[in-house]
Amino acid sequence: MTDHDNGLWVRRFHPAPAGAPRLVCLPHAGGSASFFFPVSRALSPAVEVLSVQYPGRQDRRHEPCVPTIGELARQVADVLRPWRDQPLAFFGHSMGATLGFEVARLIEAEGGTVAHLFPSGRRSPSSHRHETVHLLDDEGLLADVKKLSGTDSAVLGDPDMLRAALPAIRSDYRAAETYAYEPGPKLTCPVTVFTGDADPKTTVDEAKAWAEHTTGAFELHVFPGGHFFLTQHTPAILRTLSTTLTR
Repeated sequence: MTDHDNGLWVRRFHPAPAGAPRLVCLPHAGGSASFFFPVSRALSPAVEVLSVQYPGRQDRRHEPCVPTIGELARQVADVLRPWRDQPLAFFGHSMGATLGFEVARLIEAEGGTVAHLFPSGRRSPSSHRHETVHLLDDEGLLADVKKLSGTDSAVLGDPDMLRAALPAIRSDYRAAETYAYEPGPKLTCPVTVFTGDADPKTTVDEAKAWAEHTTGAFELHVFPGGHFFLTQHTPAILRTLSTTLTR
């Protein structure tokens, strides 16, 4: 991996002093690294946020999307090697939560240490649902995106931007919906889960089931709201992230 490759994958909007805790943020399906710019700004300089930009979107739109969570996890874990001189924490929303889990598994399997995993808006890896939204036509796919309010409304209202974003959205949906958990060793890092009480993609019980995937400490925070509850409860989530990572 070259420095250029690392710059494509990892966006560090607000560099922090040496030794600051590092939080890797992993976007939702169709999302991009810039979604976490406000998180980086809010947590800086006490926490250094590294936001991952997947291939196939924005300035990486000419690159092919990665078709599976497993392959994307392997690539992200490899790209993060230069940053693994200290334990990394992971925050992922929706698809990004599952991805964070798989990256954390890879790091621990190699003998590395993960500081913390913060899954958001996603059922536990072993809570399987049969989902086929990625097989719908463009209108059906967009209807699901709009229902979840996951993509910037400016994108949904701009035909050219939408045309450019659709391949990444569909590919990410496919990766998330075809993900199959493979049993293996539990994580040893602490896991703190955030979920909405009216999320159509995740029940509270499915969120609680993340506890089965770690031998470390477990916490569950339930907020009023749907799949993108985090946009309504950003201050509370930021407080939890900051307190947890800096204590």
